[in-house]
Amino acid sequence: MIDIDHAKKVCREYAMKVCIVGASGKLGQHMIQHCLDRGYELKGVCRAESVGKLDRFRGRIDISPGPTNDPDVIAAAVQGCDGVLTVLVPWGVNGYSTGTAQAVLDAADPGARLVFSSGWHITKDGKDVYPWLLKVQLAIFGPLARLFRFADIGDQVEACRRVFASDKLWTVVRGSDLQEGESEGVPVWARHVGDPILVSNRTRRVDFALFMVDALANDTLIHEAPAIVSCKSTSALAGSSRKT
Repeated sequence: MIDIDHAKKVCREYAMKVCIVGASGKLGQHMIQHCLDRGYELKGVCRAESVGKLDRFRGRIDISPGPTNDPDVIAAAVQGCDGVLTVLVPWGVNGYSTGTAQAVLDAADPGARLVFSSGWHITKDGKDVYPWLLKVQLAIFGPLARLFRFADIGDQVEACRRVFASDKLWTVVRGSDLQEGESEGVPVWARHVGDPILVSNRTRRVDFALFMVDALANDTLIHEAPAIVSCKSTSALAGSSRKT
């Protein structure tokens, strides 16, 4: 049985030890910087051929080279970590995201905070209401990506289904369309796509990473799947004005 109160106490009382699974990508590198800014002790996992992308962080993060869906690589990397930040990317058609998620769920310490990245297309309870453009994009891109063996959206869906079924202390952060650029601050969120606050459908990538890192110490996000949008977006500002 997970002692949730103890896990929360640990997160508050000292600098966390955090593992970033998928550390070499753009999102992963932003998460590294946010964690370093907080003084966290860092470990990371990325493919051996991508280790060089992290040269600017040399000496400040302990890298375990290898596939993120390799249970042995993940087990060694997450051992003793208070939090695990996982980038779920559905590369290929061999269940890469599902293997990654399962490896993290199996190996992470019982009280560790687990935060996974995904997109709006993931649904936790079937109550999301999707804009027509997203439906069209998924209907076209999904089959084409699988046909050319580039990606499998269904793999990410299965990965998140396994996370939702777990009793670990997880959060699945569902990102809107991503933009590059300077931080606009921590995104706002809603439980379901279709909420008016999300209509603008844009978030800076650096802020997607910021939300994920902040989630490590945000108790209210345990067992939630927040759909996020920039706090400076038109819809978020309109939502804020309606509340005042």
